[in-house]
Amino acid sequence: MENIGEVVISKVKAEALDIVKEAEARAREEREKAKRQRKLKLQEEKQKLLGEAREEAARIVAQASIKSRQELSGAKNAVINKMTDRVRQELSEISSNENYSMNLIQEAVEAIGASKARIYVPPKNVDATRKLLESNKQLATRISEVKEANFTGGIIAENIDGTLRIDNSYESRLEMLLPILLPEISNEFFKTP
Repeated sequence: MENIGEVVISKVKAEALDIVKEAEARAREEREKAKRQRKLKLQEEKQKLLGEAREEAARIVAQASIKSRQELSGAKNAVINKMTDRVRQELSEISSNENYSMNLIQEAVEAIGASKARIYVPPKNVDATRKLLESNKQLATRISEVKEANFTGGIIAENIDGTLRIDNSYESRLEMLLPILLPEISNEFFKTP
């Protein structure tokens, strides 16, 4: 009986060892599986963080690019404004050239198309304009009066009833030319190599 007891004990021990070995193997597999999952999860997190970092870097670069373009545009605009202010200043300081004034008057009076017109000139040019008209009797007959107005130079003409006005002032001409000239000025001064 002792032998049977020893055999049973030995068999139970063997089964217990098998169960323990099997449990240890499953535990080892679970640990390995957990390690693989952890490694995979860490890799995924790393990729996610790298992706977010790349996106943030791209956003920062884009914002810096936009800001630098805005600053460059602002600087170019300041230069152009300074140039146009300088042109306006120069125009305000020049006295009217007789030929140029005569051309401006004739152009405006012809554009009005009326037999009589009134012209406005800057205060500094009233006397010179009257003398100029005295030298051109044909044009003088179409001008009913010369009045002064507050602008830099050139002339403004209107029909007698004031319903049609032609602005041949330096400011008006400059404002008409600027949209045409600004792209050329910009290309000339700010062209990229």
